[in-house]
Amino acid sequence: MTNSRAKGARYEREISHILNENGFPSRRGQQYCGANGDPDVVSTFPFHIEAKRVEKLNLYQAMTQAISDSKGEKPPCVIHRKNNSENLITLRLDDLLQLLNQN
Repeated sequence: MTNSRAKGARYEREISHILNENGFPSRRGQQYCGANGDPDVVSTFPFHIEAKRVEKLNLYQAMTQAISDSKGEKPPCVIHRKNNSENLITLRLDDLLQLLNQN
């Protein structure tokens, strides 16, 4: 359990670093301090981020968690990756279209 928790924390820092490099100030969330519903990565990125670094991801379960945790403050997304693969993002089509139509 400790190794998977450390792996998750590393992935959250990795995502934060990527977002920072791309103009979205970011840091790892405070969920490890007991705060409930905080995003895994706190950022100016326009989505509530749930980060998952696992080989077998139940995507619908992860998205349900992101939706629940976002509390409607930001549209939810899941940023995920498995070993030897690139990062992917999953979000609801309606949320993406709403964001694109704002520009």
